[in-house]
Amino acid sequence: MMISTHSQEKRIIMLIIDTLMDSSLQAAIKSGKAPALQFFIENGRYFSNLVSPFPTMSVNVDSTLLTGVSCDKHKVPGLVWYNQKEKRIVNYGSHVRELIKLGLKQFMEDIFYNINHEHLSKQHKTIHEILKDKGIQTASINALLYRGSNPSELKIPFLLSLFTGLNRKVKSYSPDLFSYGAMHRLNPLKKNSLFWQKYGFNDKFSANELKYLISQNKLPAFTIAYFPDLDQSIHKNGRTDIKGIQKVDKELQKVLNQYQSWDDALANNIWIILGDNGQAWIDKNRNKALIDLRKLLSPYQIVKLNKGITPQDEIVLSVNERMSFIYSLDTQKVPLDDIARILQTDNRIDVIALKREKTITVTSGIHGGYFHFHPEGDFVDEYGQSWYIEGNNEILDLEIMNKRIKYGDYPDALARLYAPFFSHEGKYIIVSAKPGHEFIGEGSPTHVGGASHGGLHKQDSLVSLIITGTNSTPNHLRTLDIKDWLLSLIQ
Repeated sequence: MMISTHSQEKRIIMLIIDTLMDSSLQAAIKSGKAPALQFFIENGRYFSNLVSPFPTMSVNVDSTLLTGVSCDKHKVPGLVWYNQKEKRIVNYGSHVRELIKLGLKQFMEDIFYNINHEHLSKQHKTIHEILKDKGIQTASINALLYRGSNPSELKIPFLLSLFTGLNRKVKSYSPDLFSYGAMHRLNPLKKNSLFWQKYGFNDKFSANELKYLISQNKLPAFTIAYFPDLDQSIHKNGRTDIKGIQKVDKELQKVLNQYQSWDDALANNIWIILGDNGQAWIDKNRNKALIDLRKLLSPYQIVKLNKGITPQDEIVLSVNERMSFIYSLDTQKVPLDDIARILQTDNRIDVIALKREKTITVTSGIHGGYFHFHPEGDFVDEYGQSWYIEGNNEILDLEIMNKRIKYGDYPDALARLYAPFFSHEGKYIIVSAKPGHEFIGEGSPTHVGGASHGGLHKQDSLVSLIITGTNSTPNHLRTLDIKDWLLSLIQ
């Protein structure tokens, strides 16, 4: 297929900055540590309340961003989930302790191949695939979710292959211009892609690849560049961390400096800068902060990661930091209602949900009673979605007036909580922790005294969005609405 240069004068450059949110961004700008981001804001429009999909984990968010559908349709439920068909826990990279127990080779296959080519539904095309069909070139730099139509090959570094047993070459389908750390690069000069530099999955590598496209005049109509480093800084230092913002801003300054002036950078491109998920604060007291699901659910036989599923096992835990999927392997022996009742005894758990056919029932460790809901009813929310609702509205902090639903602490709560129950097979409960707390299982990462994400709360869910170069905005301020908006800009 001939790829057109496309008549659009301005190229679209989308910068995804992991965990870019208002609290840390404003703190950095006030202290003068973020001149590049401040420049974009002052010359464009800034929104502090873009709503991420739930679970608020990057793989789910990025899948929604690329496909324009929620996880009930794109089928990537979260960072950790149980694959009932294969009878195994899928983990895209929570913590090395868990990955070693589950098997490093399987993890590598899941993250380097399966997530894009097996788990991400082929029923919904990515923005890269849609634009390729129109003869329009796109680029993906360091994004974990990147599926395109161009046959390509990931080259696995020798040491990584040696330690995990993964083949040195892995087939993939990518955008025409594709960068994926040390595995596939655009710039022939090797920089920032060694073992101790996370094999190129770092901000410097992303910036260098983007600078290369700009300096070589190779920017396509649409480019996604992913900057991962801020996430870990926020995890460690908390919601108002400035150091992480300052670090990514320095890389953005280098990108802007590729142009004769920063004003030229704006004149020639539409820049869209956004976070993927936020993070909620985590208590400094370890005993308060960590909700150990193994202790809470100790009456049941819980799957051990290094043993896999055995006939004696009753429950599978898939912990996604501040949310978890809790699966019953036999609901006759271990009814979901029984699990839910145990979870309700812990007042650190604010959302406990399970599915009965098309209805979701929500309880809480904080509020009494039940809340039931499903789509298509007499109540309409601020996104134009209609719902049947019944029960205690306080559980999801809903304000109801004249059959209109207004969301409080849980943005777009009904649609976001509904989708994960139809994202994969199995009988499971979904839990979300209130701010200050996160779940742990066997080998889970912890962020005591810092921040964490995954949950339904607005601290996990609201991210920053900066738009320059166009007066257009998405229909709604949700990640879910970004893809269709982008296509309207390019068409």
